[in-house]
Amino acid sequence: MNVFITYGLEGAREARGLTVVIDVFRAFTTACFVAASGGEILAVAGEDDARALAKSLPGAVLMGERDCIPLPGFDYGNSPALVENEDFGGRRVVFTTSAGTQGLAAAASADGIVTGSFVNARAVVEHIRARGPEIVTLVALGEAGLLPSPEDSMCAIYIKNELDGFPNSFKTLANYLPTVPSAAKFHDPAKDYAPPRDLELCLDLDRFDFVLRAEPDPRGGFLLVRSAPGASA
Repeated sequence: MNVFITYGLEGAREARGLTVVIDVFRAFTTACFVAASGGEILAVAGEDDARALAKSLPGAVLMGERDCIPLPGFDYGNSPALVENEDFGGRRVVFTTSAGTQGLAAAASADGIVTGSFVNARAVVEHIRARGPEIVTLVALGEAGLLPSPEDSMCAIYIKNELDGFPNSFKTLANYLPTVPSAAKFHDPAKDYAPPRDLELCLDLDRFDFVLRAEPDPRGGFLLVRSAPGASA
């Protein structure tokens, strides 16, 4: 197994083999919480596409942000704290974000895609091991898919170390990541769309035991399918 780490949207475009698109703060952490409560997530890159898709699906929920700020008219922003106690059972959630959903759309050359974050890192590792691909690409999306961010880069390294059998210290990461620039929004009371609880939840290692497979959906975008590690379509 050859494991590669790439960065940003360009790295997603370069991705080959089984690909993990990583967005820790916050898209693919939030998505895990929604999936855990029974939501059917349709991840869409474009804001207008998301609005149109939700309009075509009776009862659909709109969730997403641009530059971390919830989009006007959307039911939810992109915050795990906001949805951790919500019941999405049987509900369709149309989801669009500045980085995460853009990365899924960009990874068109991948053989298969799963989302990545710390909350299901162990499941991602188990999924990759069970599938046994020749090539694995870990895409650390970073801020808006344009600038590197420590949380995504370190999540990619963490997963690679687990796959390669190298030691990891998540305690060290959990102490460091709250201090990085991309975490500053969680410490700013004026930014109520990014509460401190988000940071705590984003660093809740292995909270979930499933992966989210990104499957192209005829309705538009990708259906994020909650699956046991190793499961295939």
